Amino acid sequence: MLRFAQVCEAIAATTKKLEKTAIVADYLRSLPLDEAAIAAVFLSGEPFPTYQETTLQVGGALLWREIGELSGRSEAELTKIYRRHGDAGAVAAEALPPKTDSIPSLTSVRKSFAEIAAARGPAAKAHLLRQLLGQATPLEAKYIVKIISGDLRIGLKESLVEEAIARAFDAPLAQVKRTNMLGGDLGETLRLASTNRLAEAHMRLFHPIDFMLASPVDSSEEALSYFKECAVEDKYDGIRAHAHISRGEVRLFSRTRDEITESFPEIPHALAALPHDTILDGEIVAWSPCSAGAPARENVKQPRTNVSEAALGPSADGNAEGRALPFSTLQQRLGRKTVTEKMMREVPVAYLVFDVLYADGELLLDRSLRERQTILDNLLSRIETADPAETHVGTAASAARSERSSAGLSGPSQSLFSFAAPDLPPAPILRAPVSTAHSPEDIETLFTAARTRGNEGLMIKDLDSLYTPGRRGKSWLKMKRELATLDVVVTAVEYGHGKRIGVLSDYTFAVWDGDRLVNIGKAYSGLTDAEIAEMTKWFLDHVTRDEGFRLRVEPKIVLEVAFNNMMRSSRHESGYALRFPRIVRIRTDKLPEDADTIERVREIYEGQYK
Repeated sequence: MLRFAQVCEAIAATTKKLEKTAIVADYLRSLPLDEAAIAAVFLSGEPFPTYQETTLQVGGALLWREIGELSGRSEAELTKIYRRHGDAGAVAAEALPPKTDSIPSLTSVRKSFAEIAAARGPAAKAHLLRQLLGQATPLEAKYIVKIISGDLRIGLKESLVEEAIARAFDAPLAQVKRTNMLGGDLGETLRLASTNRLAEAHMRLFHPIDFMLASPVDSSEEALSYFKECAVEDKYDGIRAHAHISRGEVRLFSRTRDEITESFPEIPHALAALPHDTILDGEIVAWSPCSAGAPARENVKQPRTNVSEAALGPSADGNAEGRALPFSTLQQRLGRKTVTEKMMREVPVAYLVFDVLYADGELLLDRSLRERQTILDNLLSRIETADPAETHVGTAASAARSERSSAGLSGPSQSLFSFAAPDLPPAPILRAPVSTAHSPEDIETLFTAARTRGNEGLMIKDLDSLYTPGRRGKSWLKMKRELATLDVVVTAVEYGHGKRIGVLSDYTFAVWDGDRLVNIGKAYSGLTDAEIAEMTKWFLDHVTRDEGFRLRVEPKIVLEVAFNNMMRSSRHESGYALRFPRIVRIRTDKLPEDADTIERVREIYEGQYK
């Protein structure tokens, strides 16, 4: 373990990517295969391969307490060290007493991690953690703590470990990356690379993989400058989720690779009827089914375009299926380990499916979006023709298909189906409406319609694009426009992390409610490094209360803050919260009393639903 820590120090000492890769490659090549496999996983900053989904469940408070007890340092001393480094591992390295003999090996540390993960209760975990750290030198403890925290902070990403494996064993980098993506195990990837067996890798279902990402565009003209024929969908304000389905088992994973199945139990019930191993990509949204007697779509005036009606999507205009609700509604379902039937009735959800990554034993990442759309439509049609005793097919979807057929419309329909479980309300599974657009005018018309329905904007996708997990290229684009901006007053600041260690970069801000300021959000993006450095000096000279990592400051700095939408929230004193807030600029031209008021906040909040 000592050599591992020394290698990490050498990696952290250089900013050059090629040097980092070379150091890792030489190190991995020098180790016995079993130890190299462990080291590869540790170098990714994780204690276990990602596919295992094993967690240590050791929080920062427990780590902090054990470092304090082993070091004999006071809370104030540890806090001072942390402010200097911004990292618990560095605190351990500086605070723990000197020790020259090293006991832990990579294998024994891996075994200790497994024992800590299996231990039940904080006392048992603390005992094992104290044993592990007590055997280590301060340098070893530094990296043990960093691995437990899930972030080495040595400028070494998982992608560089993949490059090092390719270099160490003379293997094609593309195959190394693909093998690791499919299996979620850097150690196993290293083993296969070392024996020239990377081609044997297969997709491991229920192992979360990265999502294909979209790049922002400001205009329809810009969007069509990247490709001429595009698929256009509404951009929904929900949670992106991959659904893995196999033999009746369904699990949902978020963009952060966290499993979120327990928060939405009615969705797996709806998807379980899929007959083959499948991975879907879509958006979970809060959903309002249409009410009885709602006006039919043909009775609602729509702008004339050369775009098929299917593109208009789940809407607020009274179509057969219903409409997506604001994220603030969905937020009531997040983070809940137990979701009651009452909650499911009060906050119903739907899963809007727009892509398929794996079906019938075939990985579809290298198929074009055009092909994947056809496969997805065929896949979902199997559910619609399934045994009614197992699957409930929504009559609204059948009606919508009949309307489309009689109207001569082409393109995918909105498919609606749900599992008939007596103890759960049905969860709609919708084929996200899609169409092609050929001109900026088409896109602008669709954008206006999407905003009218309360959705964020549009997703614009190259029909020839492959599915590239984790990459943000120009094949998928997102077009949305900020709801509004607010002029706010900074009331508190916090020290940053990573590259922002030692500077105050996280700003809590407020608006006026009468003659008092009430907090409404926090932002940490938008300013340059030079602006942050300048603001840090100012804030340190205007502290009103030192709360450790957080400082309350004189309310004199005004910021202009942009955001996507606004929601009700008890988290802030104002009663509101901003979604994706970001700093537009420092308003040096405004005094604190010129900042916006709670009345303006209410006006924006109510206006977003008109």
